[in-house]
Amino acid sequence: MYAAKTMRELVRTNNAVLISAIEALLRGAGIPHLVLDQHMSVLEGSLGILPRRILVEDEHQQAARRLLTEAGLAHELRPAMEPIETALSVDAVLGGRLELAQPRRGHRVGHDAILLAAATDAYAGDHAVDLGAGVGAAGLALASRVPGVSVTLVEIDPEMAALAAENVARNGLDRRVRVVRADATDPAALAAAGLAPGAADRVLMNPPFNDPARQNLPADPMRRAAYAAPAGTLEQWVDAAARLLHSAGTLTLIWRADGLATVLAALQPQFGGVSVKPVHGRAGKPAIRVLCRASKGSRAPLSLLPALVLNDEEGRPTREAEVVLRGGAALSMTEP
Repeated sequence: MYAAKTMRELVRTNNAVLISAIEALLRGAGIPHLVLDQHMSVLEGSLGILPRRILVEDEHQQAARRLLTEAGLAHELRPAMEPIETALSVDAVLGGRLELAQPRRGHRVGHDAILLAAATDAYAGDHAVDLGAGVGAAGLALASRVPGVSVTLVEIDPEMAALAAENVARNGLDRRVRVVRADATDPAALAAAGLAPGAADRVLMNPPFNDPARQNLPADPMRRAAYAAPAGTLEQWVDAAARLLHSAGTLTLIWRADGLATVLAALQPQFGGVSVKPVHGRAGKPAIRVLCRASKGSRAPLSLLPALVLNDEEGRPTREAEVVLRGGAALSMTEP
């Protein structure tokens, strides 16, 4: 699913003119690069204060250094072969349709985000909100699949929000996708970010689904924050989705399969018409995830849909999984 590339820091500066000049040189030489933190100042409200970092793929580092040296910019170069602080990789997903910069350590984009996007039935003209967006994988995958949909990525962590903004620009989706740094469960923060009640047609989310009081958690703090939250967190996220959605809006979420009862209980007061699609990691094994789609205010009954199996009994990806995870196809969340 991924093709990882090691990134190295080439230049660090808050001189916007210098950044533009170096980018022009790199583009002219056909050297792929990434400007990190260029959107962070907008998210933080500190325009021009934070330094930007220009990164190049490891295989292009020497060529980039020679290019800048020949241009008289050797004094701007970072020490040779210095790895960037956040140890980023740039990974191709959806069969190369998207490229995502993300930390090498900590929570990494996986199947969950791509499945969540595939199960979200948005249409051109819709406004979708991705709560807890991380580096933007699910929301960007949705925007990539559905031309004309606008997406707001909501992320509380400043580093992840900055990477999400970089990924929006990296994939050329900045006209339809924006990033806001806010707590997904804070109505005032969401409203201040322009997300008033009823502002969304679709909400998609992959909330932290492990209870620290019951499950063993990853030692890495970033992975722990992405995967774990205390009891009651899901209800808070569902309440936030209900506020954001208009009267006919829909919510799509992914959760642990053994927590389906918790999901249905959280949805019940404000949502109906719930469709559930089990996801099996391997044929013949218990489901590991459930995808759930629910309509605000609906009184329609629950639907249990045919399962999605990611790998056959010998561990090979199934055709159905491949067309979604690599081909970018949608996952139907309605009865056949």
